[in-house]
Amino acid sequence: MLAEYLKIIRVSTKFVPRLLTEDQKNNHLNVCYDLREKVGNDPQILFKVVTGDETWCYGYNPKTKQALSQRKTPNSLKAKKVRQVSSNVKIMLISFFDANGIAHKEFVPPGQTVNQQFYLKVLQRLHNSIRKKRPEMWSSSDWFLHHDNAPTHMALSVQQFLVKNKITVIPHPPYSPNLAPRYFFLFPCMKDQVKGNCFADVSKVKKKMLEFLNNIKSEEFQKCFQQWEKCWYKCIESKGKYFEGD
Repeated sequence: MLAEYLKIIRVSTKFVPRLLTEDQKNNHLNVCYDLREKVGNDPQILFKVVTGDETWCYGYNPKTKQALSQRKTPNSLKAKKVRQVSSNVKIMLISFFDANGIAHKEFVPPGQTVNQQFYLKVLQRLHNSIRKKRPEMWSSSDWFLHHDNAPTHMALSVQQFLVKNKITVIPHPPYSPNLAPRYFFLFPCMKDQVKGNCFADVSKVKKKMLEFLNNIKSEEFQKCFQQWEKCWYKCIESKGKYFEGD
C-alpha cells in the first residue's frame, strides 16, 4: 500500500487546553524568556519560588485504560470494564510547595467557594506558614509566589495584600498548565495514589491525601523545579506552542 511505502502511520489526536492565538503564544514565549533570564541572573531563584493552586480530591477515581491494560495471547478474550465516573464524595485541597517541600496545605470547607475573600485568607495563612517553616525567606522577603491568573488570584484585594507584604509574583501565562509545576508534578502524582480506590467519606480522602503529601521526599520537589526550568526551554523551542511531552 502507498501508506506503507511512504511509512505513514495513523496517530491519535492530541488534546490541548486551547487553540492558542499568536498573542497567547507570544505571551508564553515572553514569560519563559523572562524566567530564563531571572535564573541566569540568580541561579538560586528556583529555591525561592512557592507555587500552588487548588484541586478536587475524590473518594473514587477510575483507573486509566493504561492502568487496566493486561497481557494476553492471540486466543484470550479481551478484558472489559464498565464506564465509571469520579465519586460525589469529594473535597477541595489547596496546597503550596517549594523546592524543599510542602509550605502550606488546607482543605476548603464543604460548600465554600474559593472567591477573592476566601483566597485572601488562604494567602494570609500561607504567609504565616512561610514565617514558621521558612523563617529566612520570610524575614528577608526574598521569595516569590507563583500562581495562575484566575480572576480570584488577580482580584484587587489580593494584589493589595501581596504589595503590602512585599510578595513578588512570578508571572504565569494563561492556558499553560504545561508550565505549572503543580499540574505536571504534584496533582498527577497525588491523584495516581487514589486511582481505583474507593473511600466512603471525605475524612478518609483527606487522610489519604495528607499521608501522600507528608511522604513526598524533598528530592522529588527539587526534580520538579528542575523539570519546570526545562519546560521553559521546550516552550521557547516550540515558539510558544504546546510542546511534546507536556
